[in-house]
Amino acid sequence: MSSVIVRKRTAVTPLSGEHAFFATTAKGVEDVLAAEMRGLGFRGVAIERGGVRFTGDLAACYRANLWLRTASRILVPLAQFPCDSPQRLYDGVRSIQWNDWLTPDMTLAVECNLRDSVLTHSGFVALKTKDAIVDTIRDRHGRRPNVNPKQPDLGVHVHLARNICTVSIDSSGASLDRRGYRTDAGEAPLRETLAAALVEITGWDGTVPLLDPMCGSGTILVEAALKALNRAPGLIRERFGFQHWPGFDSSLWRRLVTEAREGERTSLSAPLLGSDQQTDLLAIAAANARRAGVEQHITFTSGDMRDLTPPPPPGIVLFNPPYGRRLGEEEGLRVLYRQIGDVLKQRCAGYAAWLLTGGPELAKAVGLRASRRIVLFNGPLECRFLRFDLY
Repeated sequence: MSSVIVRKRTAVTPLSGEHAFFATTAKGVEDVLAAEMRGLGFRGVAIERGGVRFTGDLAACYRANLWLRTASRILVPLAQFPCDSPQRLYDGVRSIQWNDWLTPDMTLAVECNLRDSVLTHSGFVALKTKDAIVDTIRDRHGRRPNVNPKQPDLGVHVHLARNICTVSIDSSGASLDRRGYRTDAGEAPLRETLAAALVEITGWDGTVPLLDPMCGSGTILVEAALKALNRAPGLIRERFGFQHWPGFDSSLWRRLVTEAREGERTSLSAPLLGSDQQTDLLAIAAANARRAGVEQHITFTSGDMRDLTPPPPPGIVLFNPPYGRRLGEEEGLRVLYRQIGDVLKQRCAGYAAWLLTGGPELAKAVGLRASRRIVLFNGPLECRFLRFDLY
């Protein structure tokens, strides 16, 4: 017999009273997310692998989706149980009160994350989980919900590690990096959540200039502007997963959105400056800033970063140059990294410089000793975020 821990719910909305939540994030960003959550007043904040656990009520779930800049998803754990066979997986999933969350007219999708367990095929685990869920709904209603892998009404997340299965629902829907302002990002875009994390790590607080001399589609500067204006990143999105839940509290959501809008600032005390040689990318950056509602707070100019002329210090200059993962690119990029080092030494005295790179050997070409080295992941790619103090 499976030992299953299932959350109990008794009121109109499935999330009554206190509940545990898990905010996922990129590897290496867990500390940044935890600090962000504590600053916003979330309770029970605890760092775990791949994210941060916290506790709260329905409003906390909504607020996390609305406000968190560095989280990828807000998961709601429903059950945890030992799972070393297909039958135990099926029985454990069936023990959950799925009728609280799903109707036959809704759609669902299942995502799996497996590690060090007897069950090793994510496709099989997803299928078995789906079968248990739709069988539960069919037993009550005589009809089964359909699967929609791209835009489900209810996303289900299965985490199976060392034969312990945690089943959660995804309150976010599309991942939170999809703010809604970026429709064309250009080549190799930086996710909005990671861009926000970089800004947090630099310690930029809006009181000194922030420069991005290779700004591309402008994501770093847009995220910096949203932070400095105290504008909740979720305000730009059209939809969240929790808005499809039975018992969605629309009045609570409207109140939280109104409070967020009332807390916005209207001006910045220091400039945000972006430049790039590629005018097509600058056009994309300007369009992204416009959709985010921050275009009047960022100055984009066309130019070579070697001609950078920063405002008087102090300030922060942030580089996210190419990493050169394709064969034959590295030598050309060494030249670029040497040029970055020359710009920092010759033009940025009094500034703190930060550089994100996926190539440790390339970073050596900068010719400066890093005062901080932070390991984080840009998708599957392990990167270093380096700080250089310039005198």
